Amino acid sequence: MGIDHDRAGDGGARASVHRRPAGVGRWALSGALALALVAGACSGSSDEQGAEAGTDGTSADDATGTTTAPAGDLAWPVPDWTTTTAEAAGLDQAALDAMATEAEAGLSNCLVVTRDGEIVDERYWNDWDETSDQEVFSATKSISSTLVGIAQDRGLLDIDDKASEYIPEWVGTASEDVTIRNLVSNDSGRFQDFQSDYVTMTLQEPDKTAYAVGLDQQHPIGTEWVYNNAAIQTLDAVLEAATGMPTHEFARQALFEPLGMDTEIVTDEAGGTLMYMGAQASCRDLARFGLLFLREGQWDGEQVVSAEWVDEATNVSQDLNPNYGFLWWLFGDRAGDFEMAGGDGQPAPGADGGAPLFAALGLGNQVVAVFPDSGVVVTRIGSQKQGADGQPEGPQFGVGNISGGIAAALGEEAVDDADAGGVATGG
Repeated sequence: MGIDHDRAGDGGARASVHRRPAGVGRWALSGALALALVAGACSGSSDEQGAEAGTDGTSADDATGTTTAPAGDLAWPVPDWTTTTAEAAGLDQAALDAMATEAEAGLSNCLVVTRDGEIVDERYWNDWDETSDQEVFSATKSISSTLVGIAQDRGLLDIDDKASEYIPEWVGTASEDVTIRNLVSNDSGRFQDFQSDYVTMTLQEPDKTAYAVGLDQQHPIGTEWVYNNAAIQTLDAVLEAATGMPTHEFARQALFEPLGMDTEIVTDEAGGTLMYMGAQASCRDLARFGLLFLREGQWDGEQVVSAEWVDEATNVSQDLNPNYGFLWWLFGDRAGDFEMAGGDGQPAPGADGGAPLFAALGLGNQVVAVFPDSGVVVTRIGSQKQGADGQPEGPQFGVGNISGGIAAALGEEAVDDADAGGVATGG
């Protein structure tokens, strides 16, 4: 698919997206998963402390180019992870054991703790091992944001570009001035409601990108913060037009392969790449992704994504939700110090004070938690217990438990209110 990537000259005109033949995707959503997705979207995730339970888990320069950066003497999982002991890593093993007990009680499949690029503690349950993977739902959003950052680094787009430069259907409409920055900050004002996001688009529409692009403008741009799956899905059209290749292929070449990740992002029946969910990942692969952000976008001598992007993406992106960057959740001192405005009924986890923490979060408490001050990355994949009404019930395990567990392992205080519920990660 040809496209002119020269940003000078014609004012940034972009080619339209060319859809791929139907049937090329790996999209499948079972009835049970669909019910879980809808129920989870209603309730959000919960981080209540887990009940006592035994832990039997095991421990343990073109569109696809990169640039060179000094690797130093840092540990890298190249080609594979090295392990160290909690004592050598400066962490308390008893605190890690207690966190693992909570993780098992909260229906986790895996829990991986790394510090300074080495695995300190690794647990698996339910017949999982280091190669097992599953859908990580909205944790995919942070991957999607990173692809935008890589494309910007390569001069293929600018986040302050109007998205309509890449989505010609929006030219001449109320969405013409929506920027890519708005899309990754969730303040685009594009249409969103539960039926549209979680039922029509997710469960019924074969071409999710076309559906998302075709929705209307609901609010003035930049005036409402709304957790908007459909608006995020339009990034597929933006990235495909900007890079000249399917977004999942750009992800493979520009992000997953450089990091040694086996992760894939599924496509829908029309061949479009899912952006708001869809990544199939293992705990170890997510730990690689977290380490990339811990190391400010550098990977073993290559600057995969710029440090400037990492910094901007993991700090407050707008003036409406102090807990949100570019499709990353922010906690502790990483979060803003203002009250959330707009977006009635939307998630606003309390997280003022405490150690800085940013996280990719997905339905069922899929977590990539990065603690930049301590060099710790924790990943968790699993599910969450639900009652007959579909609401979370019983022991849960999520970012709050991880924050508390790592604080204990470091001998520090947990991030204030990081275990508050209400982070809506359905999708």
